[in-house]
Amino acid sequence: MNIWLVMLAGGLITFGMRFSLIYLFGRFEVPETMRKALHYVPPAVLSAIILPELLIRDGALHFSFDNIRLLAGIIAIIAAWVSRNTLLTILVGMAALLILGWM
Repeated sequence: MNIWLVMLAGGLITFGMRFSLIYLFGRFEVPETMRKALHYVPPAVLSAIILPELLIRDGALHFSFDNIRLLAGIIAIIAAWVSRNTLLTILVGMAALLILGWM
């Protein structure tokens, strides 16, 4: 029962924080520089999550052809650059990781 209460409380807190920002953005004029800065937040957060997974193995940088996650990441980057399609990029990266892991 405690797990469900924690999940419910976490969901309500998350909803409250997001709703408050949406509500405030509708009421106040946000400066253009702030809007431009907020535009770069999702790619920065995504990069901060993904890059350590691609580059760090056992606490050290791992740049080699043995690092299949790095190779799959490079393939996904190329797919993103060519297609400019997020879903296709994710699918290509996952397929590349699966195939490289199988080989």
